[in-house]
Amino acid sequence: MNVQWNLEQLRLFVGVAEKRSFSAVARDQRKAQSAISSAIALLEADLGVNLFERSSGRQPKLTEAGKALLEEAREVLRQCERLNGRALALMRGQEALLRLAQDEAMPYQPVIDSLVALAEQFPTLEVQLACAAQGDVARKLVERRADLGLLFYHDQIPEALERRVLGSVEMVTVCGKGHPMASHEYVTCLEMARHRQLLMATQSSVYPGSEQASPQVWRADSFYVLAEWLRSGLGWAWLPRHVVQYPAYLGDMVELNSEWTPPALVVELVWRRDEPLGPAARWLAERFAVQLQAIG
Repeated sequence: MNVQWNLEQLRLFVGVAEKRSFSAVARDQRKAQSAISSAIALLEADLGVNLFERSSGRQPKLTEAGKALLEEAREVLRQCERLNGRALALMRGQEALLRLAQDEAMPYQPVIDSLVALAEQFPTLEVQLACAAQGDVARKLVERRADLGLLFYHDQIPEALERRVLGSVEMVTVCGKGHPMASHEYVTCLEMARHRQLLMATQSSVYPGSEQASPQVWRADSFYVLAEWLRSGLGWAWLPRHVVQYPAYLGDMVELNSEWTPPALVVELVWRRDEPLGPAARWLAERFAVQLQAIG
């Protein structure tokens, strides 16, 4: 087949499919609606299939062929972003500044050890580190206020970001030393449901430790806020083990032998697809993975 279609046609196809409107895409592109319709029609002619069902007065609806090709089109566009980004990285060479954003509850020692090693490997590199609560790390990357992010996996992440699993950290069930469950040798789910649960405020995302197991809940967007609440006897919670073992909390919390504990929190490295990692960032990513495995 003689390929005649172009990337702009694919972008318009994806845009119309997502917005379900030719006119909305035309407004975004500041083009006439007829120009958008013509571009899609040319794409259909080149591909040899109808992508949309068109009927008067109705929103454009994907045909079966359109549904089958939509994700393929998205992947072609993602690959183009990666290609452009990789070329940009090669052109720039080693970065002069690396802006790192991390979830505030990220294990402390692996990050510090990795940054110490980074300073030795890239002595002229300037580093800026921002700690953020749940959800803010990805936002900083999308808004181009960070180059590299460390966060805990959750089920929704912006389409503009790439992600890579680095390792995991263990979750444990804990309460304050003065809590009624602190003296129990074994805690059932029924017993946990009788007491207030302290939960991460996850907005629209879900990850281990965000499951509600009690009808009474308090929520916060920081594991360290939950830890302070635990010390005050306000309830029980699932926390990363390294937070429970933070020196300031030693002796104030009790790890419970419970009927159910969430799986480990998965640590991910994230970055913008159109701004791929430079040499220092790639080196730091590998170091993070090694350090996380060491504590795992």
